[in-house]
Amino acid sequence: MLAALSLTTKTPTMSTVHLIDHPLIQHKLTLMRRKEASTNSFRRMLGELSTLMAYEITRDFPLQDLEIETPMEKMVGKVIDGKKLALVSILRAGNGFLDGMLNVVPGARIGHIGLFRDPETLQPVEYYYKMPENMCERDVIVVDPMLATGNSAAAAVQQLKTKSNPKSIKFMCLLAAPEGIKTLQAAHPDVDIYTAAIDRELDSHGYILPGLGDAGDRIFGTK
Repeated sequence: MLAALSLTTKTPTMSTVHLIDHPLIQHKLTLMRRKEASTNSFRRMLGELSTLMAYEITRDFPLQDLEIETPMEKMVGKVIDGKKLALVSILRAGNGFLDGMLNVVPGARIGHIGLFRDPETLQPVEYYYKMPENMCERDVIVVDPMLATGNSAAAAVQQLKTKSNPKSIKFMCLLAAPEGIKTLQAAHPDVDIYTAAIDRELDSHGYILPGLGDAGDRIFGTK
C-alpha cells in the first residue's frame, strides 16, 4: 500500500507535507534524474509516477454510495465522484502529470494556469487562466513537477482562490526544495503538499539541486 510508505510532516500553523516514499516511486524517480534519460523515457516514467502518486493524494477523498447489480444480486458500493474533482496544471510542465492521474480519476475536469518565471526577479507572471465550470463545488489538485522557489505555486493557488474559490486545494509535485515548501506554506497554510522527494537546495538561478534539470524541457524535448 502506498499509504504505508508515505511520510508526513506538519507544524500547528502550517499545512502537511506528504513525502511519498514508496520504493517504486523512488526507483522511477532515480531513473528520471539521470542526465542521459531520453525524452521518451522521461515522459513515460513521469506518467507512471503521476499514476502512483495519484493513489496517495486521493486516499482521503469522500466517497458516495452507488447502487449497482453484480452477476449475483444488487448492492450499494462506494465510488469517488470524479466529476467533483479538478486537476489544475501549471503550464507547461504540469501537463506531464495529467495523463497518469487521469488513469486513476478519468472523470476529473482539467484546468490550466499559464505562468512563467521572470529570469531576473524569479517572480511568476500569469499569461493564461482557464477553469472548468462550478469550481466552487470542486476539490482541486494543482500539479507542477517542480516546487523550486515556490513563487509560481503560491501565485497559482492565489489565483485559484481569488478567481474560482474551489472547495479545497492540494498541491502535487515530483521534487520540492525546502525554500519552495517554506514559500508555499507561508502563503497558503491550508494547502497540503505531496511530493516524491525533498531535495537539498536551490542554486543561484532558482533550480533545484540535485534536481533533474528543467522538467518542461525534459518532457517536451526542448532547450
